Amino acid sequence: MARSKSFEDNLKEIDDLINEIETNETLSLEESIKKYEKAMKLIQNCSQILEKSEGKILKIKEENGKLIFNEFEKGE
Repeated sequence: MARSKSFEDNLKEIDDLINEIETNETLSLEESIKKYEKAMKLIQNCSQILEKSEGKILKIKEENGKLIFNEFEKGE
């Protein structure tokens, strides 16, 4: 089973695809659309990674000299 790409790897590939679409004047419309679709799929993957990570984020606060770890809640 192939290991999924990290969030950072996805972002790098998205950046590369966008840069190629913007700067490669010999890219056909069809090739541009394929690269755009690939970038959109990678953006969707990044969004899923962020959603999964959201539940793992801990809020750290100090009370009476001790660190307290609480789950981060949306809207805070």
